[in-house]
Amino acid sequence: MERRLAAILAADVVGYTALMGTDEAGTLHRLTDLREKILGPLINEHHGRIVKLMGDGLLVEFASAVDSVACAMAWQDRVAQHEAESDASKILQFRIGINLGDVIAEDGDIHGDGVNIAARLEGLAEPGGICLSDDIYRHAKGKIEARFEDMGKQDLKNVADPVRVYRVAVERPDATTPATVVEPLPLPDKPSIAMLPFDNMSGDPEQEYFADGMTEDIITDLSKASGLFVIARNSSFAYKEKNPDVRQVCQELGVRYVLEGSVRRAGKRVRINAQLIDGIDSGHIWAERYDRDLEDIFVVQDEVTREIVAALHVELTTPELERREGKGRPNTEAYDYFYRGRACMLKFDPKSTLESRRMFERAIELDPGLAQAYAWLSTGYFIDHINGWNASNTGNLDIAIKLARQACELDQNDAVGYAALSLCLSWHGALEEAEQAARRAIELDPNNPNGYSALGHSLDFSGRHEQAAEMFRQAFRLDPQRDFFLSHLGRALFAMGQYAEAEVNFKRRLFRTPESDTTHAYLAALYGIQERCEEAREVWQRLLEINPDYDPEHSRVTLPYRDSNWFDRFYGGLEKAGLLS
Repeated sequence: MERRLAAILAADVVGYTALMGTDEAGTLHRLTDLREKILGPLINEHHGRIVKLMGDGLLVEFASAVDSVACAMAWQDRVAQHEAESDASKILQFRIGINLGDVIAEDGDIHGDGVNIAARLEGLAEPGGICLSDDIYRHAKGKIEARFEDMGKQDLKNVADPVRVYRVAVERPDATTPATVVEPLPLPDKPSIAMLPFDNMSGDPEQEYFADGMTEDIITDLSKASGLFVIARNSSFAYKEKNPDVRQVCQELGVRYVLEGSVRRAGKRVRINAQLIDGIDSGHIWAERYDRDLEDIFVVQDEVTREIVAALHVELTTPELERREGKGRPNTEAYDYFYRGRACMLKFDPKSTLESRRMFERAIELDPGLAQAYAWLSTGYFIDHINGWNASNTGNLDIAIKLARQACELDQNDAVGYAALSLCLSWHGALEEAEQAARRAIELDPNNPNGYSALGHSLDFSGRHEQAAEMFRQAFRLDPQRDFFLSHLGRALFAMGQYAEAEVNFKRRLFRTPESDTTHAYLAALYGIQERCEEAREVWQRLLEINPDYDPEHSRVTLPYRDSNWFDRFYGGLEKAGLLS
């Protein structure tokens, strides 16, 4: 028995069971042909060793991390070229996962966590795709001509600690993998900007929430200018602590400019450094430093917004100018609790959502007029309601509606309150009033993806699925890192019978968030209604591995569709695939 460090590549054939069921002899012949004529020579060329063949897959060992990634990329390209002329129902595609880890070598085979992680990474890859562990990525970055996308930390089955995963962006015009085609985002027809999270320069990690809060507030202020296109907070914060290249950010988010900077908080003073950069040539458009009392935080945010608007030659409308007046000075202690609560809620788990409630309630206690605290507290209760979290109080939705109404009454110019109210009213079944609230949110903040998403829900649940799909598309364009918009869009398309596009969006969501049980259920139903029953059962099996207690009847309880059309398709598809007991 020998231990050694190795790069392990695990690969398997997509939909192997279905392919064998359709044409067992032909599939085996074509797979053998691929291994002998393409894969074997490629592996030898990159100094790899086939450890074993596993029916529909291979396990390969490399001494070099760089060689393993180079081989995987060539593998996917050559297989795609080879299969380009094949019948669509017979195309062979692979998923590949690569990990660098300690292995136990014995009798020509290898074992251990290093192998197990590679196999789990392969399961995360999309058809024709490649997923890497963090260790492989660090060795390959800068040595392989490829674009890598951070998928964040992933919980892998039977692996103790989360593993940071990277996707190799394999971009090819391959119609057989519609879920993986990445179209470049066109620039909007107005000045477009993304704001990266301010660096916390306070010397105290505990002040991170304050730097994040300042960033979020400036994003919100900028997004209220109808003459700008502003990327939402969630997508901007995907670059936190990554020190990305500005041009890469602009390309990935489809914007022309990036705002970046830092915050230093010391006692009752705050220093902000900010600079606006052109994503085409990395030239500096504008830069400024502010040293102010903490009580002047609103004034600083307003100044930053006004100076950026001026630098980009954008004029604020009269209503926009009027709505900026009279913000006054905040209760700094209350606002501090508000920042803490918002940072806590954005972790999006039951414990953090409950903790955020306490923060918002304290903020309201200190400043009963802080409308945003009511709006975010409402959102917390709403999240608890739809997810079944912290459900000791069965009236969570009623509480959420009351708080959202209070937020709107306290500040009739704050889009956050109206977006929260719209979502709550939609799930309450008051779809007409929900639509009105969402349209008011968009009027106040034309760059707020939550306003478009809220409007999409009210339209979708009332049966206007085509209009709803457009709203979800707009929400995703403004916040292209928030993948649950893809599931909402797929759901609306499913209701319209646009199955091909619905499938693309469900798969895109599952690539980004493979643990989404509801999206797995939607995709299984879609396959079932198309009589692709083997694929439906495979997806359903993955769903049950994620959530063994999943109950499809939960959709009937939580989705307030006004007519039965969507449910007929959803449950009809599951029934056709034999997935309903």
